Amino acid sequence: MVARIYSPAKTATQSGRGKTHDWVLEYVPEAPCSIEPLMGYTSSSDMKQQIRLRFATREEAVAYAERNGIAYRVETQNERRVPKIAYSDNFRHDRFMPWTH
Repeated sequence: MVARIYSPAKTATQSGRGKTHDWVLEYVPEAPCSIEPLMGYTSSSDMKQQIRLRFATREEAVAYAERNGIAYRVETQNERRVPKIAYSDNFRHDRFMPWTH
């Protein structure tokens, strides 16, 4: 079973960047989820997909995977690009899009 090591992205519903500095090791699901016909619950026979380990650095996560013989792949972290704009740019007279409400 293959594990993936990644640094989680910022949640879309929050403006803070909490929990984005850790590195996570989690297993890739081997079996697809199935829907139980009577109640409609989603279930799976793959128990390893419930395991999620957090590490302070990528090197610690890789060392843990190698020490325990876990096949892994590291997903690189994309840098966040924030455009430098001012609030007053919304009200400029030479905007390329007209002001609408």
